Amino acid sequence: MLKRALLPSVLAVALTACAVGPDYSRPKVELPGASAAAATPDISQDWWKQFGDPVLDQLIAEALQNNQNLAATAARVEQAAAQAGIARAALLPSLGAGAGFQRGRASTETATPGAPLVSDVRNANLTAAWELDLWGKLRRGNEAARAEFEASRFARDATELALTAQVAQTYFQLRALDAQLDIAKRTLQSREESLRLQTKRFTGGMISELDQRQAEAEAASARAAVPQIARSLEQTESALGVLLGHSPRQLVENKLLRGKDINSLATPPDVPADLPSSLLERRPDIAASEQQLIAANARIGVAKAAYFPSINLTGSLGSQSLSLDSLFTGPTRTWGFAANLAAPIFNFGATGYGVDAASAGQKQALAQYQQTIQNAFKDALDALSANAAARDILQAQTTQLAALNRTLRLAGLRYDNGYSSYLDVLDAQRNSFQSELNLVNAKLDRLNTTVSVYKALGGGWHAPAKP
Repeated sequence: MLKRALLPSVLAVALTACAVGPDYSRPKVELPGASAAAATPDISQDWWKQFGDPVLDQLIAEALQNNQNLAATAARVEQAAAQAGIARAALLPSLGAGAGFQRGRASTETATPGAPLVSDVRNANLTAAWELDLWGKLRRGNEAARAEFEASRFARDATELALTAQVAQTYFQLRALDAQLDIAKRTLQSREESLRLQTKRFTGGMISELDQRQAEAEAASARAAVPQIARSLEQTESALGVLLGHSPRQLVENKLLRGKDINSLATPPDVPADLPSSLLERRPDIAASEQQLIAANARIGVAKAAYFPSINLTGSLGSQSLSLDSLFTGPTRTWGFAANLAAPIFNFGATGYGVDAASAGQKQALAQYQQTIQNAFKDALDALSANAAARDILQAQTTQLAALNRTLRLAGLRYDNGYSSYLDVLDAQRNSFQSELNLVNAKLDRLNTTVSVYKALGGGWHAPAKP
């Protein structure tokens, strides 16, 4: 009766005792002052659809399904969930069952007179065990495991965001190289036609060998540009195939789909240049880093709990009989109850060192959290600045190409009418060709920096609201 009266009190103490170690509170961070212009940008979850290319949408869906790096990150989430389940289960009593059979012969010298020398013993029992979490060691361990699980989920979200951005930028690189290869082939065709014309003129004595050799050199230069761009194109295709999770056979045999050319891809509206303070709630890598800090903070409590005694309760209920028929009947019932207390006395400072190690781990996690925030704001500032510069560069490159194309036409007319040398034509051709390539690069940079802005601002991901 006394045991039954004490048990509820023991349970109440175990469930309501305070946990040792510091409770977590988010570190204060100096953030930019809020302003009306710094409103949180509205970025959709599937932001890549704003570029208006169904093939890009399909490729990103394929990458999210098959990318091996993302698959490994998802497996780490499953592992962390299992570890959190183990830590949660440690808070609760455990129940086990057992059964046994024993056959033996007693010594004739020690056997009870009249008792059989050979006997069989059968038993079956249930056992229960529970560690009372008076100091919060198990609760702090559960808190740490739960935070590590959340960190793994946020790390998966960060990997997913990085993957979608990388697929989009690699696809844009592919379409840019397609456009540059087409420019190089058209330029080569034009240079070879010019070479044939200049060769005829040289043969007919209308021009000097200098003009003919200059035309030959320019044709060779354009001919060399084609395989260089083609090589880069093949390497980009392979890189994109790996991001999509293609098998080695697919990498070799399958050609990647093409959608809109780079000139037809839509450029989404500009994101406001003012950096929102809500960036802390929009980046999954920051959320993951904070959860790691929460876990490290809880580990201090686990280490400090080692200073205090641990109490384990065990109990058993079963039956033991010489006959299987009477195993669960008659006076065969057995039971037992035990309470064990283990307290540290002296271990040469090992417990203190454990607390020091956990505290140092918390300091590392805090520094990493603050560094992650700093890097996040730097990424966002750099991306916004690069995007604004890319917009201005694209406008300038467009104007330059129009002017150089006009210059090329005028240089041709002046040469045909004998007002300038062929060198002026060659210079105009080289400048126009290079400007065409530069314009493609400027369009690529504009698309890429837009993706970088979305990535730096956390894409369409939003951290869950704090309870």
